[in-house]
Amino acid sequence: MELRSVEELMDLLYAGRHQHALRTAALLRRSRPADKELQVAGLVRGIGPVLCPGDERGRALGAAEAVRSLLGDRVFRLVRGDAGPVDDDVLRLRQADEESRTAGFDAGVLEDWRTVLELVAARHSRLGAVD
Repeated sequence: MELRSVEELMDLLYAGRHQHALRTAALLRRSRPADKELQVAGLVRGIGPVLCPGDERGRALGAAEAVRSLLGDRVFRLVRGDAGPVDDDVLRLRQADEESRTAGFDAGVLEDWRTVLELVAARHSRLGAVD
């Protein structure tokens, strides 16, 4: 599945375990406030179980492939996480994912992230037009 709009992505996020995804993204926002792509990667990992409900190993790849054309290669690589050399950003994403499982704070609502998703998608769209 290839997502073509932020609206389609939002629908999948609402269908998934979005509280965990919200906490992960919020933790990344706290540790790296300027890195919107990293924050978005933490959020969109939450669509993996919706796309691949019975395939735990395929969830990250399914989510990564779904958002690649919308959010770009960096978000794709971060969400996929297991391919290529593991860098600091992938490690930070994994750490935030683990921490968010036990973190007990109000991470807001999905609508809070719509603008960030739109900004990342628009930036990717502009870069794609230049390439």
